[in-house]
Amino acid sequence: MSLYDKIQETAAFIKSKVSDMPEIGIILGSGLGGLVDLVDVSVSIPYEEIPNFPVSTVKGHAGKLIFGKIGSKNVMMLAGRFHYYEGYNMLEVTFPVRVMKAVGVHTLMVSNAAGCMNVNWKVGDIMLITDHINQFPESPLRGANDERLGPRFPDMTEVYDKALVRMAKEIATEHNLDVKDGIYVGLPGPTFETKAEYYWLNTMGADVVGMSTVPEAIVARHGDMRVFGASIVTDMGIREDDNVITHEEVLAAANEAAPKLAKLVATLVERM
Repeated sequence: MSLYDKIQETAAFIKSKVSDMPEIGIILGSGLGGLVDLVDVSVSIPYEEIPNFPVSTVKGHAGKLIFGKIGSKNVMMLAGRFHYYEGYNMLEVTFPVRVMKAVGVHTLMVSNAAGCMNVNWKVGDIMLITDHINQFPESPLRGANDERLGPRFPDMTEVYDKALVRMAKEIATEHNLDVKDGIYVGLPGPTFETKAEYYWLNTMGADVVGMSTVPEAIVARHGDMRVFGASIVTDMGIREDDNVITHEEVLAAANEAAPKLAKLVATLVERM
């Protein structure tokens, strides 16, 4: 079965379960599941019940599709994303984004936990993504292109929608939330970066680093979707101490900052 046919099969399954089709898709990163509390949930479907869907294996990722409303907007939330480091190929990692597009989603909102190279920031800061640097070894668009999904050579001049970034900054000001903006670099993982790598990434112009987001954003733009991205700074890569970075500490930092990001994203969705 072709990728296009798999997408259509999965979309048809979702349409049989959900009455109000979503217009906004949200991918929840590590520790950011609290956004679900701000959604009027109508349908929740475990990944294992969805045709052609991979199953998330990472602690902190629930593994279900959630449908409901934020304000008057119908949303579709991916609670538990798929990572390249888990062994999935890029078509599998980005498959949910293809399905979102197929059921009517026009805007993708993606969040993540990230290590920070900007020495002026601190753990718990929220960064609005203005651009990214792709350091994954495989492109999600590699291989034969299906014009029904998007063009062969999609433009990536503006991956992250400037109007949405401006609106998010306005909302942050209204709610007295201190947000940053900057560049995210995506690496395959699953190791956290060495000190030398953090300095290298900072030299190339990146503010934060993570193991996700970039593939999903590329595929969303391939499908002509608007993209909004935000990172929570969960650890400082450039620092004086030699303390070990653990996944548990990353989750704890993400959970502490999550309510601020949840409020920002929910308000942004309502105003779109």
